[in-house]
Amino acid sequence: MNTAFPAADLLPKGPFDLSRLGRGLVFAQALPAAAAALTPGSTCAGSAVVQAPPGTGKTTLIPPLVANLVAGAGVPGRVVVTQPRRVAARAAARRLAALDGSAVGERAGYTVRGESHAGSRTLVEFVTPGILLRRLLADPGLDGTAAVILDEVHERGLETDLLIGMLAEVRQLREDMTLVAMSATLDAGRFAELIASPETPAPVIDCPSALYPLEVRWQPPAGKRLDERGITPGFLDALAGLAARGHALALAEDPTTDALVFAPGAREVAHVARRLRQELGTGTEVLELHGQAPAAEQDRAVSGRSPGGLPRIIVSTSLAESSLTVPGVRLVVDSGLSREPRRDAARGMSGLVTVSCSRASAQQRAGRAARQGPGTVIRAYSEAAYAAAPAQPAPEAAAADLTAAALVLACWGTPGGRGLPLPQTLPAPALEDAEAVLRSIGAVDAEGRATDTGQALARIPADPRLARALVDGSPRLGARSAAEITAMLAGDYRPAGADLVRLLAALRSGKDPGSRAFSREVLRLQQFARSPQAATASDQRVGTGEAVGYLVALAFPDRVARRVAGASDEQYLLASGTRAGLPADSPLRGHEWLAVADVSRAAGRAAAGTGAVIRAAAPLDDGTAEDAASQLLVEEIIARFDGGKVSARRVRRLGAIELASTPVRPAAAQGRGAVARALAEQGLGAVGWSPAAEGLRRRLALLHRELGAPWPDVSDRALLARLDDWLGPELEALASGARASDVNLLEPLRRLLPWPEASGLDALAPERILVPSGTQERISYPDVEDDAGRPVLAVKLQKCFGWAESPRIADGRVRLQFHLLSPAGRPLAVTDDLASFWSGPYSQVRAEMRGRYPRHPWPEDPWTAPATARTKARM
Repeated sequence: MNTAFPAADLLPKGPFDLSRLGRGLVFAQALPAAAAALTPGSTCAGSAVVQAPPGTGKTTLIPPLVANLVAGAGVPGRVVVTQPRRVAARAAARRLAALDGSAVGERAGYTVRGESHAGSRTLVEFVTPGILLRRLLADPGLDGTAAVILDEVHERGLETDLLIGMLAEVRQLREDMTLVAMSATLDAGRFAELIASPETPAPVIDCPSALYPLEVRWQPPAGKRLDERGITPGFLDALAGLAARGHALALAEDPTTDALVFAPGAREVAHVARRLRQELGTGTEVLELHGQAPAAEQDRAVSGRSPGGLPRIIVSTSLAESSLTVPGVRLVVDSGLSREPRRDAARGMSGLVTVSCSRASAQQRAGRAARQGPGTVIRAYSEAAYAAAPAQPAPEAAAADLTAAALVLACWGTPGGRGLPLPQTLPAPALEDAEAVLRSIGAVDAEGRATDTGQALARIPADPRLARALVDGSPRLGARSAAEITAMLAGDYRPAGADLVRLLAALRSGKDPGSRAFSREVLRLQQFARSPQAATASDQRVGTGEAVGYLVALAFPDRVARRVAGASDEQYLLASGTRAGLPADSPLRGHEWLAVADVSRAAGRAAAGTGAVIRAAAPLDDGTAEDAASQLLVEEIIARFDGGKVSARRVRRLGAIELASTPVRPAAAQGRGAVARALAEQGLGAVGWSPAAEGLRRRLALLHRELGAPWPDVSDRALLARLDDWLGPELEALASGARASDVNLLEPLRRLLPWPEASGLDALAPERILVPSGTQERISYPDVEDDAGRPVLAVKLQKCFGWAESPRIADGRVRLQFHLLSPAGRPLAVTDDLASFWSGPYSQVRAEMRGRYPRHPWPEDPWTAPATARTKARM
């Protein structure tokens, strides 16, 4: 692997010694090209896309390079670098500071949620995308920022996508600001146009791979990876076994080898880590790396093995997939699974589901093993499963809840992202749902523009619904209590079952691993909760149990839930109309009311047959539920036309949850509305067609089809559109209490007959027709909605002897179709040309039927035989 360093005179001078920082890093070869592209005053005006494989050193070298360039150009301000995760931001700042020989927070620092190590002398600051978004909303010009570098844009995180569009607009006003997008794999041309312009896209800086040789082993365990409940425990046990055996073999060859195991979520990480500790004992250090782990544990996992330290196995979520190099890792064990957001529009919820990771993610994971030397990846799945996986992970915007993003865009002045150069248009259904939520909390107006309330909520580092609950709940709960509950709901804390009251108690006590971060977050949120009302609310403050449920219900009123009476399992009906199950081991079982903070799609026993499961909630009583979700309280009279009669009830409900129902007498207008709704939903069959009415309707339908006006359109659609014209008196009768059985639609239908043309109805579309035997036979007309059907005359064959000309109706436009029947009434032939039938097929019918029906006439010459309905003996 070639790591030849460019001559020092090719690199820009400045506060950072690039020659020292880039020693041993492959990306150092690309520094001259990057410097030429990013020098202020160049043709691209200081923008570029950096495309380099993992481990090349782009995250380490591009920020100090840009810092030197802007310092040389006299542009004041620091370089801000986004990292998609807090642990990555901290690790990148520490690595750059270590290589630079300075303390973290001096020349290289970081700012993440609840923690900042950056000061007035900081030249390069690593931040999470959320931090930079809030800075942009507070200061759209980004004063004090000379350059922004967006790292890992290929992950297509929602906040990073928003930053691309917003920063592209900032650069139109600030040509002195440098903007760089970096990634391991991405659509470079597309991003080059987004951060610059389609006419003059930003240059793309490439770098060769830094990977050493990599051995790939396919070792799928027996049994399923996933079932209806998600990832199977058996697979997790097998994954731990693969990791233990693979690491033992690797240590035999190289005692310095550490291993990295990928599992989809924090729960699975904990399971695998626990099994590894049980199997390996104290001879191997097993570390967990995921978003819910305390910062100190995350930092320890991404640091190298200490001199003389034990061999290490790091069990991680996709957090370690990119943007991090974990020193010493030469073995990767990949489950091939990831946890991705999915939005369930039908149930109005979003959640994380376990799916097969993309091929691009699998390649990123495998690359972790070959960054510092030859490595091995053990894939706990088959080559066929890899080939069937999607090529790229889905962008977060395609499946995530867009409420927070919609508020950011509204505050930016581009509601819905319209006109903003985003990597992709936000999905319209999810965006409409998000804007509806924002309107309900007063954050945006009818046109989607941010209100003063929305601007204030956007400054609070929490989901807009939680931010609104924090502000509204403070007067009753007190600023401290409201901030604690909001911090718990907004944070990545390991849940203690599904009971949020217990979780809050653990966080307050300091016993929960996340307590320290929780305390910092509470102090930060408390300043947003303070208000004149909150400061004097001591007499209104309530106990912890009620307080948690109250604030959760304030934030998510549509998730207030009531237990379904009579359900075989613990089923709850949410105010939104969704049903969800409560896991069998939940301490919340038995509560009548719950305020639900987290509900997601699920299958199996935990969902109790509902398709959704309550992950986190707090108990609630009915009074608090009505108070917190008062905007969903409705009292109305509901009239229904059911069973052929109008009935009504006075219903009081909380969203979809019925609180009380009392029978009442409907008003006339309510009765009319109930009948109209039933007709619209069920069609005119809700009233019912008598045989005579249905016969007239079919005759009129045929005339309308063949002759047009003035014969009326009597389809369901047309009749429902003009109910008052023909059914007015009957509707009034039904609305006033008459039963459908008392209404005959024959007379109402006659009101539609055109005059004077109606006098010719029986000639144009007769009910019956005289056949040669002297009897009147009924014509069957086609269904009203059948645009190609023919009128049918079903008649016994013997009644038609001698009938040569097939009759026509509808002013000669339609020829009757004959269904010629046996003496027993069974069909023998279908024809609309009697002459052809007598001359041809009749002889075969005669040969087959004369033996079966010997008492009836089957003459050789049907033309001259008398038509009859009698047997031969009675003729």
